[in-house]
Amino acid sequence: MTPAPDRVSGAPAPTAVGARRGLWALCVTVTTGYGVLFYAFPVLAPSITADTGWSLASVTALFSASQVVAGLAGIPVGRWVQARGPRPAMTAAAVVAAPAVAAIALAPNLWAFAATWLVAGAAMAGLFYPPAFAALTHWHGKGRVRALTTLTLVAGLASTVFAPLTAALEGMWGWRGAYLVLAVVLLVVVVPLHAFALPRGWTRDDVRRPADPGREARAVMRSRAFLALTAALALGSFTVYAVVVNIVPLLEERGFGTTEAAWALGVGGVGQVIGRLAYAPVERRTGPVTRAAVVLAACSATTLLLALVPGHLGLVLAIAVLAGAARGILTLLQATAVSDRWGTGHYAVLNAVMHTPLMLAIALAPWAGAALAGPLGGYPAAFVALGALAALGALTALATRARSERATSTALS
Repeated sequence: MTPAPDRVSGAPAPTAVGARRGLWALCVTVTTGYGVLFYAFPVLAPSITADTGWSLASVTALFSASQVVAGLAGIPVGRWVQARGPRPAMTAAAVVAAPAVAAIALAPNLWAFAATWLVAGAAMAGLFYPPAFAALTHWHGKGRVRALTTLTLVAGLASTVFAPLTAALEGMWGWRGAYLVLAVVLLVVVVPLHAFALPRGWTRDDVRRPADPGREARAVMRSRAFLALTAALALGSFTVYAVVVNIVPLLEERGFGTTEAAWALGVGGVGQVIGRLAYAPVERRTGPVTRAAVVLAACSATTLLLALVPGHLGLVLAIAVLAGAARGILTLLQATAVSDRWGTGHYAVLNAVMHTPLMLAIALAPWAGAALAGPLGGYPAAFVALGALAALGALTALATRARSERATSTALS
């Protein structure tokens, strides 16, 4: 079968040499990166505050600040990946992350703790999804959706693996010892896989190289379609991550116990896996604009259902599964939105720029429930407001049709 043409250049998009090895390496390293740098924190935060006397609000704010740094650092990391490939950038990020996590463990005061988390945030930009999405999109050509689905399915287990592991380490050696062990994990697992397992090649001779690639990328960034896409996905990301963090207090306010609310949070993870498995057939049967609008509308609808359906626990759990499925599909929508509209030629840069507001939205999302619940009179009303934001994102998605899409549609009609 002839490889599918690149949407921008019209050239074939073959699978790169070593792409399969790179995929499985990234499955391990991205899972580990999220496990150590993201999911370990909520497990260790209570121990950190109990041991140091630092307030939970301050510690959590510093963790959120690291997510902001990760979003801002994503743009230069994306440019580095675009120019040199993922191997140098992702290896450097791992080399920085390991001592940063060790420094978190050894921080003698809150100021040092803050500085080390900011450094760790910069490393996150090279260890989380965006550079990995860029690598897989480039390496796997027309098979990128399958590769991206594989990565997100495996990395989706980061909390499943690292939350209990972190708790066990904390039980044996305290929060400082746990972070020291996790720093060693980064050093002995992620650094060598990035340095030696990721494919060396990056530039494909069969893809047209524009005379001024920066100018083309800047033109896309200034386009209405790109701005609308970024806004739509940021609204959706803000909503779904606010739901994840605030579903437990929502259900407790509605009379459910903590255990029942925790089950609702847990089955959302099952729904997330289902959503990611469903993305490939959805992608084959829908266009980019329709797909974005429908997925964001699903995020809105499930959030509103959580707010408005008091119901039996079984009904609430079913809605939580649907909400998780919408969240799982949204992750893959974010991974493919740029290549669907503008091809793969500038993917690393465009995707990094697009993901910066998304990371900022995700960093702010944990406060959304409490910030909205007070003025609006409770968590159900806050979830209605969140659902409305996702609905606005769905409407905004209708303005994300790129010129290259219109040209392709005209040519095919």
